[in-house]
Amino acid sequence: MKFGISTFVTDEGIRPDVLGEALEERGFDSLFLAEHSHIPVSRESPYPGGGDLPRVYYRTLDPFVALTAAAVNTSNLVLGTGVALLVQRDVIHTAKEVASLDLVSRGRVALGVGVGWNREEMANHGTDPVTRGALMDEQLEALKAIWTQDEASYHGKHVNFDPIFAWPKPVQKPNPPIYIGGDSRAAVRRLARFGDAWMPISTTSSEAIRRVRGELAELGRTDVPVTVFGGAADADSVKRYAEADVERYTFMLPTLPEAEALAALDGFARLAADHGMAS
Repeated sequence: MKFGISTFVTDEGIRPDVLGEALEERGFDSLFLAEHSHIPVSRESPYPGGGDLPRVYYRTLDPFVALTAAAVNTSNLVLGTGVALLVQRDVIHTAKEVASLDLVSRGRVALGVGVGWNREEMANHGTDPVTRGALMDEQLEALKAIWTQDEASYHGKHVNFDPIFAWPKPVQKPNPPIYIGGDSRAAVRRLARFGDAWMPISTTSSEAIRRVRGELAELGRTDVPVTVFGGAADADSVKRYAEADVERYTFMLPTLPEAEALAALDGFARLAADHGMAS
């Protein structure tokens, strides 16, 4: 099993360039960054984790800017989003950002996507929460068209554009791997149609993993690897997911100043080494 780090990179924690270099030095294979463009002051959407919304949600850096910084001093680290809120983004700009990062990093991008939960945040981007799933399905089709076609066009209900020129194209062919978040019926169908990997959150049970794999098999997909996002630094949790045959477990790194973050990474690295990660 591979081991990576998931985190919120903010203006109050370790810099992404320092973080990326530290991860590669310690043998981690990947970095997955969360995204929120903003948090509305007045909102009613409940925080999925319960309680008050953590401060990091208000202060996240743009993930593609942060991952570009992390790419500079690394050579093998997978640079991922966990997850990019695609339904709040312009699809043509997103295609450009992902392809540019894939070029700059020499082919190391993993695009994790999800439909999101904060309805007020979506509304500020002009996104209708009711149709966000259908929107994301069209966006994923459009992204692949832009990345693979010299004169890409797309005509859907929610995404619509006539032929365009858009370069660079990604280094990874036919496109950077797309990691789909969520375990609902709709998310599983999306994963079967568009996904290269599944990214469940760390509270997903082994039973749910088996259920999703069964549903994917019924849809003709038996080849979907699993990356767990935001895992605890807990030996039992690591063992449970290893037994569930997941490809990658990412520890959730709290947003901390540099010295404290590096110390936390040392602890994660020791735990990962106990479960087979090579330093």
